Amino acid sequence: MTQIIPLCNSADLVNSAEAVPFDVTYCGQTCRAFAIRYQGQVHAYLNRCAHVPMEMDYQPNRFFDYTGHWLMCATHGATYQPQTGACRGGPCRGGLIKIHLSEFDGVVHWHTAHNLKPLEF
Repeated sequence: MTQIIPLCNSADLVNSAEAVPFDVTYCGQTCRAFAIRYQGQVHAYLNRCAHVPMEMDYQPNRFFDYTGHWLMCATHGATYQPQTGACRGGPCRGGLIKIHLSEFDGVVHWHTAHNLKPLEF
């Protein structure tokens, strides 16, 4: 069953800037995820490189390369398209795991899925 959960205020996500982190349970494991804004649209992914399941940010909540046009894994140098999570280059297999978002009334919401759930305490 899909749930719609408020994630952050729309103003918290600036184009090609810092991400908003959040925790999810994915395949029974606690994982970090991140939301970004690119070209006016919001996107979210698991914070897990497709090459090796390691967190990607080179500094907390920083995923964009110096151009602001690509998401980059700090460990492996793999680059990903911000709109889709598809691998653009580097030692990756596949792409990032996308998390469905919506934005309305000044709030970004994420939509849980069968294998992606809010972190339960």
